[in-house]
Amino acid sequence: MLYITDKISIQDWELTEQFIRASGPGGQNVNKVSTAVELRFEAERSPALSPAVKNRLRKLAGRRWTKEGALILFCDETRSQIRNRDLVRERLAELIRQALVAPKRRIATKPTRGSVQRRLTAKKQRSDLKSTRGKFNDD
Repeated sequence: MLYITDKISIQDWELTEQFIRASGPGGQNVNKVSTAVELRFEAERSPALSPAVKNRLRKLAGRRWTKEGALILFCDETRSQIRNRDLVRERLAELIRQALVAPKRRIATKPTRGSVQRRLTAKKQRSDLKSTRGKFNDD
């Protein structure tokens, strides 16, 4: 079980871990031991998350979200399988915590009268400056 907050936890059936061989440094160890972790979280079927949280999680996940509604995370940072497993689980928990925070709604406001006046004055000055440019008539 993976604990996200006091009220939200992910059950083991929602997570699938697959260990694969990692690339990079490690010598003979790389060729023999499967240390990289691919974690698959069945987010769309998860009863722990509300539909709004699932939508925000889908946006945060980007390309890591599959058509079936699963979130796939990958980690091969260390040479230790256990450490990579802990890292990828912590990343999943952090991603879900970010999705739990609802964004603030923007309140539309009007510009102040002074800011509108300053903008129009600046536009008029710029227009006057540009109107003095151009061809010079010498009659």
